[in-house]
Amino acid sequence: MKIRTRLFLTILLIVGFGFYRLIGWIVDDLRPRYLEAMEEAMVDTSVILASIVEEQLANASFKTNSIRLALDSAQKRVFSAKIYQVTKTNLQMRVYITDDRGVVLLDSDDGRDEGKDYSKWNDVAKTLKGEYGARATRIVKGDPASVILYVSSPIRKNGRIFGVLTVSKPTSSVSVFMDASRRKIISAGFMAGVAVVVIVLIISLWITWPIKRLTEYAVQVRDGKKPKVPDFGRSDIGELGRAFEQMRDSLEGKEYVENYVQTLTHEMKSPLSAIRSAAELLKENMPSDRRDKFISNICEESSRMQDLIERLLQLSAVEKKKSLDDVTDVDLCSLASDVAASMSSVSAGKGINVHLDCPQTVIRCCNRFLIRQSLANLLQNAIEFSSAKSNINIRITQSGEKAAIVVADSGCGIPSYALEKIFDRFYSLERPDTGRKSSGLGLTFVREVMALHGGEIKIENRLGGGVLAELIL
Repeated sequence: MKIRTRLFLTILLIVGFGFYRLIGWIVDDLRPRYLEAMEEAMVDTSVILASIVEEQLANASFKTNSIRLALDSAQKRVFSAKIYQVTKTNLQMRVYITDDRGVVLLDSDDGRDEGKDYSKWNDVAKTLKGEYGARATRIVKGDPASVILYVSSPIRKNGRIFGVLTVSKPTSSVSVFMDASRRKIISAGFMAGVAVVVIVLIISLWITWPIKRLTEYAVQVRDGKKPKVPDFGRSDIGELGRAFEQMRDSLEGKEYVENYVQTLTHEMKSPLSAIRSAAELLKENMPSDRRDKFISNICEESSRMQDLIERLLQLSAVEKKKSLDDVTDVDLCSLASDVAASMSSVSAGKGINVHLDCPQTVIRCCNRFLIRQSLANLLQNAIEFSSAKSNINIRITQSGEKAAIVVADSGCGIPSYALEKIFDRFYSLERPDTGRKSSGLGLTFVREVMALHGGEIKIENRLGGGVLAELIL
């Protein structure tokens, strides 16, 4: 599982669980808060009604019938009250009055419980003791919506508790409001949950994006490319990237020196041995023609060593580059004509015709010298491996932002066993005319130049014979 996925799932689980618990706590706490508000309003109502009854008692005008008529009139009253999304059209409240023994004197519900003993109910019993009297009774077992709240206030006369006035109201009257609030909270929670998922995804992408870029950088280094280390500023990831770059430089430097020392030592053995043998033989008395031959051998091997060293220095300079310098806009047609002209004497010596098919094509941000050297290497190989009086074609094509320089010859082609080795350092094939090998650094140099430009080189045998080499920029 990727780090991004792990991070996303971990944050999502932690935040999601906390969010789920928070929404659950809010929804569960919704009902008690509504019931508390309902009870508080009922307390006010019971106190007001009890005060009215006390006033009538003080004036010796207390009559249950008058109160009953008032309550009946309220029950039958026609009204319409729009409370937010709910329209209220009827009264959902019951009032009963008991004496100081707890016997019901008045019941607004058609007098159904008048004469009954309510002295054992908490609302009446506690109020008669001078305490706050309230109770909640569930009408249907297991159904919380069937709960009815009862709140009582004492009726006093001459400082003594004369009776109890109780107001009751079913909790179903606020269930509509609770359900509406619950739906809104759950809907808002769902929307917030979606937002959290999106935010967590963005955060996980933001955190893992530098890691992904460093991974791509490491893969390019593994594949032998020369990528530029991503710049993450002075952050911890930036420090890690710079550490990667330093480690890469250190490892490449050690490996680079080891490989060069080994390969250079190996390649130098042959010309040094030839020079030493020729020098030892020159100490002996020999005819002048043989002496001239050995001197010629010494000059050729010395020239070979010098060419090898110069090419190694060129390759080393390119391989050490991490980015292009001296970049400019390059007209590939002009460059190809220049290269063909510079090698015209060599091609003419073998009677080889070099044809150019190159419409004006300008490539931006290139190093003209390196591109010229690369094309010169390809053309030199084409001339050396082509038969006398043959043709070499240089063609330039462009597609979108890419351009290609194609060099096609009609020579002997590349043996199948050598196709995978031609870019190896110091690997070379014998020239058909002389049987000699080159330094084996030309194509390695070209490949490094193409990698430095973000391009590539392709070499393959042509169906009709010969080789097709393509520089893609």
